[in-house]
Amino acid sequence: MSSASTTPPYRILFVCMGNICRSPMAEGVTRKMAQREGLASLLETDSAGTHGHYHAGEPPDPRAQRVAAKHGYDLSKIRARRVIEADFDCFDRILALDEANLAILQRLCPEESRSKLGLLLDYAPELGISEVPDPYYGAESGFERVLDLCERAARGLLAACEHGGLER
Repeated sequence: MSSASTTPPYRILFVCMGNICRSPMAEGVTRKMAQREGLASLLETDSAGTHGHYHAGEPPDPRAQRVAAKHGYDLSKIRARRVIEADFDCFDRILALDEANLAILQRLCPEESRSKLGLLLDYAPELGISEVPDPYYGAESGFERVLDLCERAARGLLAACEHGGLER
């Protein structure tokens, strides 16, 4: 693999339903972990929602921000948006946080870009689960669980980026 300075970064999009809980947490966690490990030049991150029009322009849920901040992640600059057609061209990987949102992405995605789609927890197979649960209607402890799952998956995703394991 070429050095990180000459290799264009992988562009990763994290997708949940409203883009105010899970996907901004995945974005913020992955970005900060990449910075901490000296891998920030390897990837660019963003997040979006399949139903983003509900919360377009809003910051992440206050509970998501509180839990993230408690663990050293700043989500305050992230704003909710909806997945757009151009996302399928400009991102290398588009990672849904659950099967329902993956199914929506599969319906929206042009055939030639379908190989870019996957689930975030594909990068944490040791967990034995495929979905990050939606914490929106629950207690703050659900946001803690989401953060833990995002951290575990981000480690696997960063390892894949570092070792050239992501397809372009």
